Parts: sequence; C-alpha cells; structure tokens
Amino acid sequence: MSVQRRTALVSVAAAVGLVVLKLTVGLAANSLGLVSEAVHSGTDLVAALLTFFALGVSGRPADPSHQYGHGKAEHLAALAEASFLSLASVFIAFQAVERLTGSQTSHVTTSPYVFLTILVVIAVDATRAMLSWRVSRRTGSAALAANAVHFAGDLAGSVAVLVGLLFVRAGHPDGDPWAALFVAVLVLASAARLIRVNVDVLMDRAPLGAEAAARAAIDELAPDIELRRLRMRQAGGRQFADVVIGVAASAGVGQGHAAADSVEAAVQRALPGSDVVVHVEPGSEADTRERVHAAAAAVPAVREIHNVSLVEVGGRNELSLHVKLPGGMTLAEAHDAAEELEAAIRSKVPLLDTIQTHLEPLTETSEGREVPGDAAVVQRIVVEETGQSPVSLRFLRTDAGLVAYLTLALDPTASLGEAHSLASEIEARLRLEAPEIADVVVHTEPA
Repeated sequence: MSVQRRTALVSVAAAVGLVVLKLTVGLAANSLGLVSEAVHSGTDLVAALLTFFALGVSGRPADPSHQYGHGKAEHLAALAEASFLSLASVFIAFQAVERLTGSQTSHVTTSPYVFLTILVVIAVDATRAMLSWRVSRRTGSAALAANAVHFAGDLAGSVAVLVGLLFVRAGHPDGDPWAALFVAVLVLASAARLIRVNVDVLMDRAPLGAEAAARAAIDELAPDIELRRLRMRQAGGRQFADVVIGVAASAGVGQGHAAADSVEAAVQRALPGSDVVVHVEPGSEADTRERVHAAAAAVPAVREIHNVSLVEVGGRNELSLHVKLPGGMTLAEAHDAAEELEAAIRSKVPLLDTIQTHLEPLTETSEGREVPGDAAVVQRIVVEETGQSPVSLRFLRTDAGLVAYLTLALDPTASLGEAHSLASEIEARLRLEAPEIADVVVHTEPA
C-alpha cells in the first residue's frame, strides 16, 4: 500500500473515532458546538473514505482509455469533500442562529469530561493536519493537501468550541452557539477554497506559477531555440506541458531532436516529475537573416553586411556574407573585426557549423562635381526602352570616374520586379554603348 493510501486510511480511523466521541459527549452535554464538530467530523469521515478510494484510482498507471493517467480522481474526491463541507456548514449555522435568537433554548453541561474530550480532539486534529500536510508536500497529492487544510479547519473549530464552553462555564450561555457559528463560517470558507482550487484543475486552468517556471527554463537555453507555444495543465500533483519550438530551417533531424531533448530536460529540471511533449517546427530563413543582421549591428567596426547566404552542405549549415569595414583599417584590424562578427553571429545562431566572411572596404566619401555628358546617348536608350524621355538626367565626375544619375517615370501598375529589370537593362546598354560612363544610378518612380 502506498504512503498516500496509508495516510488516508489513518484519517478514516481517526474520523470514525472523533465522530463517535464528539457526538456522544455533545449529546450528553447538550453542546451545539460539540454536535456541530461531530457533524464536521462526519464529513471528514466521508471525505477520508473518498480520498482513500480516490488515491487507489489515481495511483493506477495510464491505460488506453486514460492515456494521461488517473490523477484527476483525487480532485474529484476533493470536490466531493468540499460539497459535504458546504452542506454541513449550512446545517451548523442554522442551528446556531436558532439558539442565538431564542427560537431554541438549551442548557449546556460543562463537566470536566467535556473539556477533556475537547482537549483530546484538539490533539488528534493537530496530529492529523500535520501528518497529512507533510505527506502531501512530499508526494504532491492534491487530495491529501485538501485533507490537511480541512483538518487545520477542524483544529481551529475545536479551539473555538473550547473557548465557547469556557464562556458557558463563566456564565455566558451564548458562547456555545457563537462557537458553533464560527465553525460554520470556517467550514464554508474552507469549502469555497477547495471548490475553487479543484475546479481550476478539472477545467485545465493553466498553473501560472508552473508556467512561468517552464518559460524561464526554456528562455535560458540557446537563442537558436524559439518558443512558439506553451500550454500547461496539472492533475494529481503532476504538471503536463505541451511545447512547440522553432529551430533553424537548415537544421538537421538530429539537431532538431537534440533541441527538443534540451527543452524537455530544462522543463523537468524546473518542474520535477512533469510530463513534457515537445513539437519541433522549422524556422524561416528570414529569421536566421534577421539574427545575423542583429549580430552585425552589435559589432562597432562593421558598417554593412550584404549577400547573406545560408546553405546546407552534407548535413552542415554554412553561412557566407560580405562585410564592409572602414577602408582605412589594416588587414590585421579587419581580421579581428571579422572574428568578432563571427563570434557575435554564433551567439545568435549556434546551429551554424561554418561562417565565411568576405571583407570589403567601405567606400570613403569623395568629392564630385557636375559636368556635361553624352546626354543624347542616354536619352536615346531610355526612349527605346521605355518609350519616353527620362524625368531627369545629370552627370557627376568622381574619383571613380563619370557617373550618370537618371530618373525614370514608369507605369505605376508595373511590378517592382519589372521596374528593376528595365532599369538593369538600361544600365547594361549604357555601359556597353557609352564606355566612358563608369557607373549608372537609375531611380524609378510611378508616372
């Protein structure tokens, strides 16, 4: 027999003894407080029996019909216990109000055996509450935790009954019904709390504390693992987590499986005994490019990166990119900057196996002046390609040679690809037919 069921069985035996003791002495002494505590212990007996049988059910392993196990049986038992508590509290309150309003009168006996009975009850309640609480903390049992809270309420109620009887002995007969009314309120508050907690579990309410712990554990992993969704629930003191993560699109099956294993292990370290299912989805190449650009922005010497290419070669992820650095740098300084950039990229995208950088000097600002050029050739080519003259045309003499700047007005419904293709064709013809032009910059805009 498991330690949980042994603890529940002890509670059953204690509840039987307390019901008999409280009811016998309460009826003999005509004490509503003791009778109400007897009714309260009667609900304890029913609750303890429910807990005992529920733990037997919840301890069964998962089967084809209950693939997540039987842990919710404990919460059903706790909910039934709360229902009995609510009925008992209403009954106790009704009797107490009748005595306080004078609708019902009675004489309460305060003999020494009555006080001895209360002291025995207090000792038993304290022992049961402490035992159930310790075992529930060690095993994570919701039903035993509910019992511990219940027994703590019994202890407070027993103390209230003792105080009420002391008032009766001192000549204040209303002390006993006031104690009974206090017990009723105490029972109702405990019932409300148990109902709320266990309904949350049965309705699969997300356990906020556990969810926060799981998120923090996943966030501490390598940044190449993207948490896309986390859904959690609990039953029988155990957490269940469904996790969806994204990894680099170029990652192999083995790498994706390793990422899933690391997420599962991280969540189980944060929440021992949890059941974790991880689904792996491929990330887009755009995500990787964004991370590469973010890494480059953190390196002060890097002015620009372009031609970023991510390829898979023989199961290995290879990244290549062009890096522009200040033209005045020495080769050694440029190499150090490239090493710093590669380290920054690896910190953002750890799944990369190889990073190849092509270093380029950033063109420094140079002086230029506007000069006349062969506008006729440019005009002719533009008209032949577009059917109309350019919106504007000018020539600049720079250190790199003659540069032509022209603006074209095109059909606004044309696609960007069509506009770019037309501009590229004009640039190619100008370089071929006007070799004195070193460079052509074409700007397109809607007509």
